Amino acid sequence: MSDAATSLRAAGLRVTAPRRAVLTWLAEHPHSTVDAIGTGVREVLDSVSTQAIYDVLGACTEAGLVRRIELPGHPARFERRAGDNHHHVVCRRCGRTEDVDCATGAAPCLAPDTGHGFTIDEAELVFWGVCPGCAADRLAERGTQ
Repeated sequence: MSDAATSLRAAGLRVTAPRRAVLTWLAEHPHSTVDAIGTGVREVLDSVSTQAIYDVLGACTEAGLVRRIELPGHPARFERRAGDNHHHVVCRRCGRTEDVDCATGAAPCLAPDTGHGFTIDEAELVFWGVCPGCAADRLAERGTQ
């Protein structure tokens, strides 16, 4: 039995071909957009609608199998690494996104000065910068000017 099927069953979800394909794709391609997931899944299953991809992602996010990442100025991204308290670093030029483990351990690893009456259970932090590939490209561009 595949990891995707095992995860779906453990979460109490029916094992379907689209769900298995989406989870399998995300295991190899974290931080993917719906469009990228759809393209990858269609290479395996031929005919899967974008709505079906959204439905699978919604069910899997609700079940805690997938995490939805909403970065300012970018379409939503999805990853299989869910249920822990990690953050992300994003390249300003190409959008490459990588995981950054929580600096202090237990969730939430950041706390506001005041909770405004909220019970805080998660902190989300995004680091922005330039990835090594784009930094090299930038240097090359400067060298040709």
